[in-house]
Amino acid sequence: MSRRFIPIQPCHPPQAQDPLKGRGTVWALPHRFNADQREGFDDGWGPASDDDASGDGPMPPPTQVFDEQVKSILSANNSPDIGFDLSINPYRGCEHGCIYCYARPTHSYLNLSPGIDFETHIVAKVNAVARLRQALAAPGYVPKALNIGSVTDAYQPVERRLRITRGLIEVLGEYRHAFSVITKSAGVERDLDLIAPLAAQGLASVHVSVTTLDAGLARLMEPRAASPARRLLTIRRLADAGVPVGVSVSPMVPFLNEPELERILEAAREAGASSAFCIVLRLPWEVNPLFQHWLNQHFPDRAARVMARVREMRGGQDNTSRFGERMIGSGVWAQLLRQRFHKACARLGLSRARAPLDLSQFSRPADAGMASTRARPGQGASAAMAAPLQPAQGSLF
Repeated sequence: MSRRFIPIQPCHPPQAQDPLKGRGTVWALPHRFNADQREGFDDGWGPASDDDASGDGPMPPPTQVFDEQVKSILSANNSPDIGFDLSINPYRGCEHGCIYCYARPTHSYLNLSPGIDFETHIVAKVNAVARLRQALAAPGYVPKALNIGSVTDAYQPVERRLRITRGLIEVLGEYRHAFSVITKSAGVERDLDLIAPLAAQGLASVHVSVTTLDAGLARLMEPRAASPARRLLTIRRLADAGVPVGVSVSPMVPFLNEPELERILEAAREAGASSAFCIVLRLPWEVNPLFQHWLNQHFPDRAARVMARVREMRGGQDNTSRFGERMIGSGVWAQLLRQRFHKACARLGLSRARAPLDLSQFSRPADAGMASTRARPGQGASAAMAAPLQPAQGSLF
């Protein structure tokens, strides 16, 4: 059986690479399905280009967007740790470049690096709106708790142009299907004209991820996401519009943003958040070497201490995938962190339960059975984009 390989950048030794502004990592880390491994080699010929010789260094890699025609858009969740049953992810990869993102390993299924490719090779599911309408119109469909943006940010920069997420919300509104959104982008404000009326009817809620109040730390951890102050303003504008808005203080990284836990919750509550949840740092698959490389680049003075505490909360390992433990950790330090979170939420009046959404209002429009599977005008990506990729098949605090 033949296998199609999509070339990725050569993998140089991590210690030989300097950080690039605006990117979470520059490491084209080989993924776990790679048939070949690459490593740097000095052949004696010196710098590869005049630019390198000049000392200017490499230019940051540009973002590329690829069209994908998907067969389905609803993904079922069978994990007891997650508070929703279905998810919609209009994109694969995320330009925000969060170094800790647990979704990075999903790029391996595309034969792309979970490192730099994850944040520079963005796949747009250009027929997502049509597929959602088709799924909701199916006679056997039963509405369930649905979240938008669980493994990608539905409001990352490319959404400004493609508007796939907006189209999805329009369809959910047509069918009166309740949904939640999680994002760390101010772009969600653009769709308040759709979200606010649905929220007033118990059909929509939003969670905004605020990982730190330190703008400098945010630029390193989440280089292309909105600034912490901008996210707090988004919480305020959502709350003022009557949208139930929660804050995700995730992930908690020991000795980096963990000392800010209470201050983040206080700032979010002051901005108008009514609920909160928190997840400890997860390091599945390729995220582990990527994060540790980043940690040693930017915080060499405390890297060993951070990882030691992470292992204390993971039973001596860098990561654990066990249900009931993978989100909250285990051991004394994980328990202390949960206690801090619970006490702060109680003091601030923040609910630890998500805003209830009403699934009973779901109804199909009269012509739903005739819904077309064609993409709506304006839902596709520009013809100037690169050719489509062909992907391989493959409880909170």
